[in-house]
Amino acid sequence: MQIFTVKIEDDLVAEVMTALEQFKDNIQITKDKNLEIDPYFYERRKKLQQIRDDIKSGKMPTYDFESSMDELIKELEN
Repeated sequence: MQIFTVKIEDDLVAEVMTALEQFKDNIQITKDKNLEIDPYFYERRKKLQQIRDDIKSGKMPTYDFESSMDELIKELEN
């Protein structure tokens, strides 16, 4: 079995579903709940994973905001 994701324009959904009706015994149609909530779910997940990997590998620096704020306050007090 193979899995595909198909984007269908709203005005064509009924026609596509009718065309697929002849294969109803051999195919399973499900809606992806993640895509119903957020149409860009998988793109966002991929980007967030890349950011996480970059932070872990050191490619993307992280900042200690607490110590940075302490330094800023000291600088402003002077």
